[in-house]
Amino acid sequence: MDTIAVLIPCYNEEQTIEKVITDWKRSLPESVIYVYDNNSTDNTAQIAEKAGAVVRHEYQQGKGNVIRRMFREIDAECYIMVDGDDTYPAEYGRQMVDLVLHKGTDMVVGDRLSSTYFEENKRPFHNFGNSLVRLSINKLFDNNIRDIMTGYRAFSYLFVKTFPVLSKGFEIETEMSIHAVEKNMRIENVVIEYRDRPEGSESKLDTYSDGAKVLGTIFRLFKNYRPMKFFAGLAGILFLISLILFAPVLLEYIKTGLVPRFPTLIVCGFTTIAGVLSFFAGLILSTLVEKERQEFEFRLIMIENMRSLLKNDADLDHSK
Repeated sequence: MDTIAVLIPCYNEEQTIEKVITDWKRSLPESVIYVYDNNSTDNTAQIAEKAGAVVRHEYQQGKGNVIRRMFREIDAECYIMVDGDDTYPAEYGRQMVDLVLHKGTDMVVGDRLSSTYFEENKRPFHNFGNSLVRLSINKLFDNNIRDIMTGYRAFSYLFVKTFPVLSKGFEIETEMSIHAVEKNMRIENVVIEYRDRPEGSESKLDTYSDGAKVLGTIFRLFKNYRPMKFFAGLAGILFLISLILFAPVLLEYIKTGLVPRFPTLIVCGFTTIAGVLSFFAGLILSTLVEKERQEFEFRLIMIENMRSLLKNDADLDHSK
């Protein structure tokens, strides 16, 4: 079991990967650096291996698929996740690691948005998208994570081994943030300096298609993790529509004693029934979510015991 594992998912980063590995060796010399190559068509894997990293491969395309593979295969007391494009300075790594190892933090977020991101990043729609995602998640999930989309994070063993990776692509950071909030894990924000990619290095993130996937992930996870709020809100909208449609029918009946808009009355009835069903669906699903939270706490205990066993085995190996 490693004490610190630096995880670098890579796709065509031959221009910067050697510098990233060298910086992390200098910043955290006791760490093991893992580079997971995701079908690169350049010399990323060869350069990383020569630089001294442990190189492995994930053949399913997408950052989420790479993270899933990393989290399954690597056991460590603390994990640092960083991109291979040299946009995140390694000198903040020690502070982030200390928060995990000595303060019991489950996820440390490298906060770009509170420092130089908006000045360094030259893509205005990326800036807008980051702000929109941060506002949406913090409002919907009642939290204060300062940078939702950052690829610079530190994790505890408990977080990594309990995080179900469902996303395949760049939505993975959003999923991590919401999982940590929903499971009441300890989160810390560390303000970092951000630098834009060097000239000739291209971002793999598509502003529009990946942005739509991120928003879809927020919608899906809000429905799954906050079903009472989601379905009660839907019920409220349906009740409001029903009331708006019913009001003229009621006024007509009071005036004339007749119901000439009978089809409208039928629509009102079905809309009201849909609202009632939506409300009770929220009640039932919120009970299931609460039960799952209880089971999650028991899983945490089991995984903590597993971590202790792995650490003891590693200590015995070192003593030999």
